[in-house]
Amino acid sequence: MSRTSSARSTRVPALPAVAAALLCTALAATACGSSSSSSSGTPAKSGARGGTHSVDTAMGPVTVPDHPRRVVVLDTAELDSAITLGVKPVGATSAGTSSGFLDYLPQDEVAGIKNVGGIASPDLEAVAALDPDLILSSKVRDGAHYDALSKIAPTVLTETTGAPWKADFQLHAAALGRTEQAARAVAAYQDHVAKVTAALGGAEKAAALKVSMVRFVEGADIRLYGNASYIGTVLKDVGLGRPSVQDVDKLNVDVSPEQIDKADGDALFYATYGDPKAAKETQVTGSSLWKQLTAVGAGHAHRVDDQLWYQGIGYTAAGKVLDQLEQDLTAK
Repeated sequence: MSRTSSARSTRVPALPAVAAALLCTALAATACGSSSSSSSGTPAKSGARGGTHSVDTAMGPVTVPDHPRRVVVLDTAELDSAITLGVKPVGATSAGTSSGFLDYLPQDEVAGIKNVGGIASPDLEAVAALDPDLILSSKVRDGAHYDALSKIAPTVLTETTGAPWKADFQLHAAALGRTEQAARAVAAYQDHVAKVTAALGGAEKAAALKVSMVRFVEGADIRLYGNASYIGTVLKDVGLGRPSVQDVDKLNVDVSPEQIDKADGDALFYATYGDPKAAKETQVTGSSLWKQLTAVGAGHAHRVDDQLWYQGIGYTAAGKVLDQLEQDLTAK
C-alpha cells in the first residue's frame, strides 16, 4: 500500500552519554574502535538486558540486544512480525483505524501499545520517551528518519515492505532474537498453504483457477494486484492461477472504471481503501461492466477486508487470508 505523509517537525530529546569504557564493552563483538556511527547506530543497551549481536540491515550492520524488551515498530509489517513472534511492542505507529492498529490483530495483543505517530512520519519525541532498546521499520518508510532514530536506539530497517515480506520477517526475527519462533511460524504457514492447495483439489486444479485481485483506492486508479505484491505472493504459494494482466512481476496494474473487464477471472476478491464512493467502488460494482464479469455472474466475487488483505503484511495476516481463500474458493 502506498502512503504519503510529510515528515513531522520534531525535536529529539538529548540522550544520556555513555562512558567510553562501557561503550567498548557493549560493542566488543562489533569492532568497538570503529569511528562510524551510521552503520551501527546507538549501541545496544546491555547490562540487565543481556548481550548483543549484529544483524545486517538495509543501512548496514547494526548491533542489537540479544533479548530486546522495549521494542518500537513503525509500520504494519513490523507489528505483524512482532505479534507473530510473541513480542508485544511498547510503541507502534498508527494505521489510521479507530483503535490505531489493524483490526485483524488480536485485541489483547495490541492493548496498551503506545501510539507514536503516523506511518512514515513517526513522532520522534514519543519514540524516545518510551526508552526503546530496538526500533524496527523499513528504508522506504523511515530512511529519512534513520539518523534521528538511531540516536534513540538501535534501528533495524529492511529495504522495503510488501513482496519481500518473508525475508523481512527473518530480519525482524534475527533482530528480536526470535529465530526459533520464526522457524515454527514459517513451518506452520507452509503446512497451511499445503492444506489449502489440497482443499482446492491439488496443484493442477489450483493452477487452473484464475484468481483476480482488485483494490479500490480513494484518490487513485483501480489497482489490479500482480505477483510482486504481498497478496500476490500468498496466491502463488497456494499455486493459484492469475488472469494474464495480473500474472506479471509488478506490484499492480492501474485501470479505469471503463477497463474493469481486465479484472475478469474465475474468482475475484476486492477491497477498498478509503471511502467506497470516493474510491469508485460504488460506481464500478453497480455498473453493467462489473455485472458482466465471469466471477461476478457466477457468484464468485468476494468483498474482503482491506486491512487484512493489503495492509497487514505478515504471517499472522497470511494465516487469516489462507482461511478465507479456502472458504470462498471451495464454496459451492
